Amino acid sequence: MQNIQDYVRSTAAAAKQAFYALSNASTAQKNAALLHMAELIKQHRADILAANAQDMEQAAAKGLDAAMLDRLKLTENTIDSMCEGLRQIAALPDPVGEMDEFRLRPNGLQIGKMRVPLGVIGIIYESRPNVTVDAAALCLKSGNACILRGGSEAFRSNTTIAGLITRALRENGLPTDAVRLIENTDRESVGAMLQSPELIDVIIPRGGKSLVARIAAEARVPVIKHLDGICHVYIDQAADTGKALAVAYNAKTSRDGTCNTMETLLVHTARAQEILPALAGQYAQAEKPVELRGCTRTLEILPHIQAATEEDWETEYLGPVLSVKIVDNLAEAITHINTHGSHHTDAIITESYTDAQIFLRAVDSASVMVNASTRFADGFEYGLGAEIGISTDKIHVRGPVGLHGLTSQKWVVLGNGQIR
Repeated sequence: MQNIQDYVRSTAAAAKQAFYALSNASTAQKNAALLHMAELIKQHRADILAANAQDMEQAAAKGLDAAMLDRLKLTENTIDSMCEGLRQIAALPDPVGEMDEFRLRPNGLQIGKMRVPLGVIGIIYESRPNVTVDAAALCLKSGNACILRGGSEAFRSNTTIAGLITRALRENGLPTDAVRLIENTDRESVGAMLQSPELIDVIIPRGGKSLVARIAAEARVPVIKHLDGICHVYIDQAADTGKALAVAYNAKTSRDGTCNTMETLLVHTARAQEILPALAGQYAQAEKPVELRGCTRTLEILPHIQAATEEDWETEYLGPVLSVKIVDNLAEAITHINTHGSHHTDAIITESYTDAQIFLRAVDSASVMVNASTRFADGFEYGLGAEIGISTDKIHVRGPVGLHGLTSQKWVVLGNGQIR
């Protein structure tokens, strides 16, 4: 019997060969496969939902928490969303082969860059079976092969979906090893992926902080990741009151368990007396009332709330809790964000062009916004069609990772017999 290390390595080796074969696939061929996947998932939705029901039953019996169960559950609507996502990715421009930055050298050489796939991408994820579809679709469209390692809680769902993806590849003349599901839920399979840099070019983790931290610590393969989503909204002295209230409310209450949810609100001292009582009232009446934790000056305005600790400024609550701090000026707000934030997404509410430009330049985050909710930090909202994740690193990609984020560039030199 093949051991786990050998199984993962043989799977990765097959994916590497499939990646080379994909280099000859046309955009039309890749799009046809994506659209066929959508049709197969639509036709076999009953099988997918039945497999998911078994996963849900087993997960509940194991005592998985409500948040994990919510991410695991598939419905008619989520199946429809999977199909729509496939169709949207098929409609996006193919980045592979794009040429830019060409220049003509004095010796007649034309030198520029061509966009190319990264290679074999390993996706390690928990709960969400829809990631199986999103990952396969984005990797295929961008010319990459992928190895999918989902969590044990979604094994039946992932296996059923992966089978349909394989069928779509085969029936459209593409290598079936271009999308491979690791059909083993042993933790050792994750370790084997992390230790195979000669076969796997990039690892992308999708899951909780403990999973991402483990992968970042152990991987010999480059990792595209983010650990925390400690996002801020700063209400500037020159903020429009209506915009400030609307954005600060939405950024916290739209969904409180996502990585682009606001976790700390910063308010200019000149606006605190006006803004904070109004916002506190709105938060108290939210569907899930928001618990506020404030600095000393915030407590003077909102004496009924809990005092914030130093730990609060660096906590991703992923729930209806918000830390609030009053600052004296824009510089103090920027310093707080760069010191305590996770470099994910931060926003300023202001009518001052100067303050907005300073904020955009000085805040060291993957997404920086002016007069908009942090909840927009998402691949679909950015027009990427879908995302495979969000990166807070600075190399090789930053922010939501869509098709272009799954490619690199190589130099192309066009000559006519020139020698040096």
